[in-house]
Amino acid sequence: MQKKNWKISKLIEECHLIAKEKGWWDSERNDGELIALMHSELSEALEAMRNHGTKDNIAEELADCCIRIFDYCGARGVDLEKTLIKKIEYNKTRPYRHGKKF
Repeated sequence: MQKKNWKISKLIEECHLIAKEKGWWDSERNDGELIALMHSELSEALEAMRNHGTKDNIAEELADCCIRIFDYCGARGVDLEKTLIKKIEYNKTRPYRHGKKF
């Protein structure tokens, strides 16, 4: 695998730091709630699409989802960058559409 200049770990660090500074981690948070909040951002992106939002509107909701994922990873010590790279490399070896119809 060719080494790329990944920066996901820095984004995770920054997103979690901001969330802590803004009081979102003053007390322990429930993992289920945090996953639901990630999901809600994807639902907002879907609603933006349904309502014929602009690419910028949709991108903003997707960015919000990434921020929530990065914050979670920062709080829980999840090495998302390493796992993303590993998963990308694995996906390169998978068959067309992973052998699934949908």
